[in-house]
Amino acid sequence: MQRLLFPPLKAVVGSPCLRLLIPGAAPRTQCGCSCGIRRPLRPGQYSTISEVALQPGRGTVSHPSKAAERVVGRWLLVCSGTVAGAVILGGVTRLTESGLSMVDWHLIKGMKPPTSQEEWEAEFQKYQQFPEFKILNHDMTLAEFKFIWYMEYSHRMWGRLVGLAYILPAVYFWRKGWLTHGLKGRVLALCGLVCFQGLLGWYMVKSGLEEKPDSHDIPRVSQYRLAAHLGSALVLYCASLWTSLSLLLPQHKLPETRQLLRLRRFAHGTAGLVFLTALSGAFVAGLDAGLVYNSFPKMGESWIPEDLFTFSPLLRNVFENPTTVQFDHRILGITSVAAITALYFLSRRIPLPRRTKIAAVTLLALAYTQVGLGISTLLMYVPTPLAATHQSGSLAVLSVALWLMNELRRVPK
Repeated sequence: MQRLLFPPLKAVVGSPCLRLLIPGAAPRTQCGCSCGIRRPLRPGQYSTISEVALQPGRGTVSHPSKAAERVVGRWLLVCSGTVAGAVILGGVTRLTESGLSMVDWHLIKGMKPPTSQEEWEAEFQKYQQFPEFKILNHDMTLAEFKFIWYMEYSHRMWGRLVGLAYILPAVYFWRKGWLTHGLKGRVLALCGLVCFQGLLGWYMVKSGLEEKPDSHDIPRVSQYRLAAHLGSALVLYCASLWTSLSLLLPQHKLPETRQLLRLRRFAHGTAGLVFLTALSGAFVAGLDAGLVYNSFPKMGESWIPEDLFTFSPLLRNVFENPTTVQFDHRILGITSVAAITALYFLSRRIPLPRRTKIAAVTLLALAYTQVGLGISTLLMYVPTPLAATHQSGSLAVLSVALWLMNELRRVPK
């Protein structure tokens, strides 16, 4: 019975049917079935599992090399830099009130600026038909119009450059096989967000070109659309920067302690708070709320101004009341600095790598610099150079917060 259930190993190995599974071996005897007959095979056909497994490129998934990952990481780092440049240039365009100077949008035709006097006159006449000229700039000269037109033109051309910086290398890297499966989906999302960003920019501009007979306010773009435009740009920037840092910086193998988990969660919350503070700046810019109360730490003569909740319903004040918008931006800024300070002291309690410590110290220094810039901008009635520096500082703080988050990320098992 034992020999029936467990035949000798030699008998099993010597079986003609099993020897077909061993490459290079031929059956010694015929077993009376088709498995013992060696038939000629067509090209590309394999008779054994071993032969298939031994073929190069079959049964394995190719992964990009480390050098290819570094190239892709540097590309996304450059892309995030171009997005940062677009955000800064857009802020300067808003500060100089140049965003409504170009009253139409064409992807290809809009790339050619006016070259002759007749073309400039025609462009100026188109601008004169819209509310900003009629209400705010009715005494503007052609030379002054050229300045604001070139500001908006440079912002739009930079946006086209951002699109090319994403899409063309993405196609090349895709064809070269340098993108992993997960990275392909992320790159597709980034390229789609770039295209959406351009359409959202024109949708924002259109809100400032519309006639509003019931409004006595100066023409400006919708603060909601401005916040959406800035928010999508910040998402694009953060996603690109995070992906590039993940590809370029070697990951630390930190012990998964309770203190590290708490620090990681606090870093995520702090970065989210910094993002929200930067986004609230869009409402400040859209409503010119920086010109409402130019004093600090009090707002006028009181800590809480009387016109904080004058709009009805109450929720409108958060997004449409300039006083409330400036108050919220102050509170968010102070809370962000407090959170970054607490994050720094929490990081000192844990033994961290040198690069992680540098990120924490840099974040703390930039946060307090940003507060100083914000207060100076407010007290000096929002001068354009200082306000543009303050806007750029928010990107710097957000960048280092992402860097610190990346330093603390969990090592995949």
